[in-house]
Order: sequence, then structure tokens, then C-alpha cells
Amino acid sequence: MSSLPEPTTRRTFLLAAVQDAPGPVTTHWAENVLAASPYSCHRNSARKTLRALVAQGELVALEDHGRRTYVRPPAAERSAA
Repeated sequence: MSSLPEPTTRRTFLLAAVQDAPGPVTTHWAENVLAASPYSCHRNSARKTLRALVAQGELVALEDHGRRTYVRPPAAERSAA
């Protein structure tokens, strides 16, 4: 994991994990990461968490061969909210 302070919510935990991911992440990846964390959840919860991070401007959703993937936007495009 990165050197960020200890995450306190499922969203912040997942966001920290995405920052350390080697490339775009999928819902399946997020579900596996969260299953091994204190914030264990099912696929639908992982999907909703990823969507919430997109709505906050922390992630960008992309379509790749019919599969949705998520990446961190460039620093200049991130929301200040």
C-alpha cells in the first residue's frame, strides 16, 4: 500500500488500493481487494463503491472491449470537492 494515512472507509481504502494498482482496475479486482480487507463486500457493493469514486471525481470509468475499467484521472482533472 501507499504511504497514505490509514484509510477509514471502504471508499478511501479502495482508492488507496487503486493508487497502487499497476493499471486499470475492474469490479472483479475491487471485489477481491475488498474481500481481503476489513471492508469485505460483495460484487454489487464493490461496483457501487467504484461508481461513487467516479462521481467524486477520484476515478474515471472507461470501456475496454465491452468491459468497464477504472483509472485515476490526471492530477489536473481531479475534482477539488
